[in-house]
Amino acid sequence: MREKIKVLMVCHGNICRSTMAESVFTYMVNRANLESLFEIDSAATSREEIGNGPHYGTVRRLGQAGIPVIPHRARQMTRDDYLYYDYLIGMDSANIRNMTRIAGGSDEEGKIYKMLSFADYEKRHRLSEARDVADPWYTGDFEATYQDIVRGCEGFLAYVLDVAEGLEQKN
Repeated sequence: MREKIKVLMVCHGNICRSTMAESVFTYMVNRANLESLFEIDSAATSREEIGNGPHYGTVRRLGQAGIPVIPHRARQMTRDDYLYYDYLIGMDSANIRNMTRIAGGSDEEGKIYKMLSFADYEKRHRLSEARDVADPWYTGDFEATYQDIVRGCEGFLAYVLDVAEGLEQKN
């Protein structure tokens, strides 16, 4: 049996964007009947929201889309997370800096990515320079965040499947 692809979605507080991304990506994986291939979780770079559940705006927007909210309590990313997960997906540039610091000061293994670097990958089959995922904590605009995350998750799923296919062809 093949080892699962381990994915950690990360944002500042782990109640808005990363929990939304965890739920959206899990939903996409399940709809594609690929759940046996993935382990998906989310975490924060800060300690501010530890123990709190997903933000009501995230819950509401996912409900509107018919996407189940993954039961979750905010937790902080650790160095062990960096060692354990195959992909650590940050939502913005500040997250990437903090994730790299938590990982030990560098991303030696090339595991840390910005979510929107995967946007439209399924169409172009290449990663791109990426802007930040809109942060609804400050904007209140959960729709913009949802749209960003869907674009990133669609591309990320295509990317991971391309990488997995390439590895299988080498073996």
